[in-house]
Amino acid sequence: MEEKNYITPAGHERIKTELLQLLNLDRPEVVKVVHWAASNGDRSENGDYIYGKKRLREIDRRIRFLNKRLEFAVVVDNLARKNGDSDAEQVFFGATVTYSPVEGLEAGKKTVITIVGVDEVDLEKGHVSWVSPISKALIKARLGDCVAIQTPTGPCEIEILDVQYL
Repeated sequence: MEEKNYITPAGHERIKTELLQLLNLDRPEVVKVVHWAASNGDRSENGDYIYGKKRLREIDRRIRFLNKRLEFAVVVDNLARKNGDSDAEQVFFGATVTYSPVEGLEAGKKTVITIVGVDEVDLEKGHVSWVSPISKALIKARLGDCVAIQTPTGPCEIEILDVQYL
């Protein structure tokens, strides 16, 4: 059995949207092109047919992958933390955390990350996977805590400045 695929509601929606796009628009369009190209005769030197079949295999592979990801998806909604009904100062999946190194050259430099599922990682936006070393170090820590992390340049201690659930 596969591992659970933790994902935010927004990430789950993006995967479903991509899957529906492939199933309802992209795949039928490619099938039409392949059908047309096949009706032209010799398929061995028919570029439209060869490329269309290749593209169809790629789409089918992506559909299988997305279906598998959705099958094991566990949508984590932090509604209770957003509304203040639960402890919003502790870091869990879906938290947006602002932290700063306590000492060294980077001391005082604020960094903002959001802990998301493995299918949602986007480092340019600051979205890091919940299985990444920084996330593992931050999870269950609280606002104001200092946490030790291992960086490529060696161990570093960071302070959690803010925790939000957006």
